Amino acid sequence: MSVSDPIADMLTRIRNAVMVKHDFVLIPSSKMKLAITRILKREGFVKDYEVLKDKSHRVIKVYLKYGDKNEPVLAGLERVSKPGLRVYVQRGEIPRAHGGLGIAILSTSSGVMTGRQAIRRGVGGELLCYVW
Repeated sequence: MSVSDPIADMLTRIRNAVMVKHDFVLIPSSKMKLAITRILKREGFVKDYEVLKDKSHRVIKVYLKYGDKNEPVLAGLERVSKPGLRVYVQRGEIPRAHGGLGIAILSTSSGVMTGRQAIRRGVGGELLCYVW
């Protein structure tokens, strides 16, 4: 199966797994997806992740996080920059996701990072997605 936008596919897999309250979700691995998953773990949106190596390919197993009353910690994921319309922001234009309650994830020349990290480092880049 060929996917034209692998990051959107990753976000959709996570969104669907959260909606049906799965414990984990399997995502085909890439460096970009692994970097996004690391940010989600560091920011507390997912419980943990691990990279599983099969004979022919690698898969990221993302363990989803739920609150006390089994409500998901991850309320939403939104893809911003798409293959058909890339969205780039300069360091002074980095938006706050959901009034500061969420995070913006950017791909910069210094690697994949949150909007706050990009502002601190003074870099801009491609606005990949919002997570809240």
